[in-house]
Amino acid sequence: MREVHPREILIATIARLLDGVRHVAVGASSPIPAAGAMLLRAQKKRAGAPPVRLSILGSVEHNFFTNGSAELFDCAGQGRIDAFFLGGGQIDGRGNINLVGAGEYPGSTPRWPGSFGSAYLYFVVPRVILFREEHSSRVLVETVDFTSAPGTSEDGVYRTGGPAALLTGKALFSFDKTRPGFTLESLHPGHDLAEVKAATGFGFAHAGSPKQTEAPDRATLDLLRGQIMDELSETYPDFASRLRSETAA
Repeated sequence: MREVHPREILIATIARLLDGVRHVAVGASSPIPAAGAMLLRAQKKRAGAPPVRLSILGSVEHNFFTNGSAELFDCAGQGRIDAFFLGGGQIDGRGNINLVGAGEYPGSTPRWPGSFGSAYLYFVVPRVILFREEHSSRVLVETVDFTSAPGTSEDGVYRTGGPAALLTGKALFSFDKTRPGFTLESLHPGHDLAEVKAATGFGFAHAGSPKQTEAPDRATLDLLRGQIMDELSETYPDFASRLRSETAA
C-alpha cells in the first residue's frame, strides 16, 4: 500500500472537524468535503454512536431532500443543519469570502459563478468549514475584492453561524471571531511555516513550532479506500476513480 495521499489527509481532517455534528450538508462540486462527511458517518456507525445524517447536493443515494437547495435553505434556517462548507475565489483574514470575481465590481475579471446562498448559510449554520485546496496569495488575500458573505457581523446582528476553520492543501487554521482572525493549527506533511506564510496574503497567529496535521491510521485508510470511495463514486465517479488509482498498491 502506498503512502498516504495528500487528499486523504484532507478527507480525514474534515472528518475530525465534523466530529459531534448530527447533520452535515455538502454543496455541489465538493468531493473532498463529501468524502470527509461520509468517513465521519461510517466511523460513528462502526463505533455504535448516534447516526450522522448527510445531505449531499447532486447525490441521489446520500440526499434526503426532494426539492434541491430550497429545502436545504429551509432546513438551515430552522437550525437543523450543524455544518456546511464554503469556499471562494478569495478568502481574507477576517473570514470574508468572495464568489463573484477578482477586481473592482462590477468590472470584475475574471467573473466567478456567483454568491448563490452563501451569505444566508454563513449566518445560520453554526459550523462552517472554509475549504480551498489551492493555498496561494491569489486566493488567501488581505481583503476580498467583493464580499459575498462576511465572516463576522457587527454587534446587534442576529447570527448563529460563521466560520469555524479554514482547511487548505497546505494547512489547517481555526477562526477566532473575537479578534477576528485565523490561527494556524497544523501544517500538512511536506509543508513548513515559512512556505505557508509566503503563500498567505493575510497575517495569522501561530505557535513557534506548529504541529503537523494528523495523518489517517491504517484502519481509517482501509475504510477510506474501500467503503468511502464506493459511496463517493455514486456522486463523484471520476474523483473516486482517480484517487483510487493514485493510492493503489
